[in-house]
Amino acid sequence: MFNWILFLTLMISVITTGALRQYALRKELLDIPNARSSHEVPTPSGGGLAIVVSFLLSLTIMYYHKSLSQQTYVAFLGGGGLVALIGLVDDFRPVRASRRIFVHLVASGLGLYSLGGFPPVVIGSIVVDFGIVGDVLGIFFLVWLLNLFNFMDGIDGIAASEAIFVAGAAALLIVVTGGGVSIFPLMLLSIACAGFLVWNWSPAKIFMGDVGSGFLGLMLGLFIILTMKTGELSLWTWLILFGIFLTDATVTLLRRMVRGERWYEAHRSHAYQILSRRLRSHQKVTLWVQMANIIWLLPLAYLSSYYPESSFVLLLLAFLPIFCGVYSIGAGKEDS
Repeated sequence: MFNWILFLTLMISVITTGALRQYALRKELLDIPNARSSHEVPTPSGGGLAIVVSFLLSLTIMYYHKSLSQQTYVAFLGGGGLVALIGLVDDFRPVRASRRIFVHLVASGLGLYSLGGFPPVVIGSIVVDFGIVGDVLGIFFLVWLLNLFNFMDGIDGIAASEAIFVAGAAALLIVVTGGGVSIFPLMLLSIACAGFLVWNWSPAKIFMGDVGSGFLGLMLGLFIILTMKTGELSLWTWLILFGIFLTDATVTLLRRMVRGERWYEAHRSHAYQILSRRLRSHQKVTLWVQMANIIWLLPLAYLSSYYPESSFVLLLLAFLPIFCGVYSIGAGKEDS
């Protein structure tokens, strides 16, 4: 059964993305380049809806066949549906930031509640249960992660390929370390993104939009909580896999805040955006990011799974060269 669901997910994602592109062209629902854009040609947007539809439909099939728990299904469908809906509206009729954040908080709270709250965190040989404080922090963590994916969706193929790597690598690590219930849903998310990437690879024929980027950030965040609860992967292993996105987004945000800029407004001062202008290529930057993911972050994530007592040290090791790289490139400096 699982093989045909994977194939169905891929086909739905590819076909739906193409159909959304044709619809956007007919209705002239285009992302028009401006001074803060990284693209130069008016391009259809909202293609991330194909990821949402193909992934949630596949989860529904799994749930119908009793291969997915009700709690997990409600978390992903309810939380993901809300984030995708507000993102879709925002793609074509800008929504006030306060309203977007409110929906993000509700969606994150619904997802976290459905999964049973934020689990204890293992630090070395110590298990820390934050209780209700952990749940509050968990909601803000999910909101940050879904907005992080939105921030990092600025050049062709980078957000979709990152989601493919993170979800695929997580599934692989779970297989290698003994298997678990999250492997197949993670593979479905990776495949759904692959179908969209067929159209989004540089030069992109359609953009993901907020409907896709926010949805992916929340889905991966819920997978983090789910696998922490089941003992399949630790928080530190996930953070290592997210290393480049987390570092670039965080350094850029902090620098903009220190400079007194409106950090929530559109800009193109992320390290990956600066690098794409210097190299005059989206494709090269996206490929370099994925090479770093596979060559540097994946082995360290693997080690953190086998040596959990050293996970935090491995996390620092993973982030150090990335931090130095994005800082030296000039992340957060608009004039770079």
